[in-house]
Amino acid sequence: MIATTPFHDRVAALNQTGLWSHWAGRLVAEKYQLSEKFEYFAIRNAAGVFDTSPLFKYRISGRDAEAFLAGVLARDIRLCRPGRAHYTMWCDDRGYVVEDGVVFRLSDREFWLTCAEPNLSYFGDLVGSAQVTIEDVSDHYAALALQGPKSRRVLTGLAREVEELPYFGLAPTKIAGTAAVVSRTGFTGDLGYEIWVEGSDALAVWDAVAEAGEGWGVIPIGQIALDMARIEAGLLLLAVDFHSSRYAWTDHDRSTPVELGYEWMFRHLATDDRAFIGRRAIERELAEASSRWRLMGLVVGWADHDRLYREAGLIAPKDHLPVHEEVMVYDRAGERAGYATSSMYSPILQRHIALARVRPDLAIPGSSVSLELTINHRHQLVEAEVARLPLFAPDRKTS
Repeated sequence: MIATTPFHDRVAALNQTGLWSHWAGRLVAEKYQLSEKFEYFAIRNAAGVFDTSPLFKYRISGRDAEAFLAGVLARDIRLCRPGRAHYTMWCDDRGYVVEDGVVFRLSDREFWLTCAEPNLSYFGDLVGSAQVTIEDVSDHYAALALQGPKSRRVLTGLAREVEELPYFGLAPTKIAGTAAVVSRTGFTGDLGYEIWVEGSDALAVWDAVAEAGEGWGVIPIGQIALDMARIEAGLLLLAVDFHSSRYAWTDHDRSTPVELGYEWMFRHLATDDRAFIGRRAIERELAEASSRWRLMGLVVGWADHDRLYREAGLIAPKDHLPVHEEVMVYDRAGERAGYATSSMYSPILQRHIALARVRPDLAIPGSSVSLELTINHRHQLVEAEVARLPLFAPDRKTS
């Protein structure tokens, strides 16, 4: 049976389209408005409210909590101070990514971990004799994201702590008279926050945010608008841009953190004494430069794109709907050089863009490649340029 989130009463009343999908066994809105682009522009110009409650949430606490996480997570959690959060990954013994998530450090001995897929048994099997308690609090807490340039102004009116909250910082507060934790995190690549609150208080918090957002252009956003924003931001989607090593059939569907563009997670490895899972394999990959791919952005050449369609007697499409399928990438010699995993026409960049794995020798901004597309049922190659991720990164995101 499909469950609903603690915000469902408000979500259902606002969903004008009646379009729903399933996320972690929960019912979530695909889009509220008839135009998902309208919701997308709310993220980029005002603020959008997104129900992110289906995320799995684990409380990890105890005397050995830090040491335990330091031995599992690829990024050194010891560098994360109380009141801050880390984006991180956890790998298998061969250095392939199991999954990614965000760790919130509430105190010296208490952490929250959020992720897209269930990982309770995975972490539980690794505890051994460590003094660590891992609790699944997924159903106990609701999460509401407020994302966009007006998000700080809106939330500051409800919780003064938000005004000075740094990027990836978190703070306990009260909203609508109820206890909450606000983190400066999100999945849009824009200025944004997430509100973590007990499920029984979810509707009161939603109403308070909605009231505070009146006059600022704040509207609810669905899965499609969020997907558009995260592609521009270079944020990876599990089972689309990478796959968990637990479920992959072959190594072709597995990825290392370095191949996914997260080599920066290991910049302190020379002074890092942790024996975390996958360390030896990652050290070897870095030392031997043996990565098969590097995940980069692609920006399609608009003139060549328009020419191909014009010569075919067609008007070049500018479809903003995200495409989640592999599209081959070729080098200038016509040899296969990688593949794109997510692509779309970016409304704010006014260009066709993609997230793609390319050969390491082409993972240099400005490198020329070709992207495959189909016109009149025939394969064509369109010029594209390799670009650094994120493709859209406004200063307000971190300032």
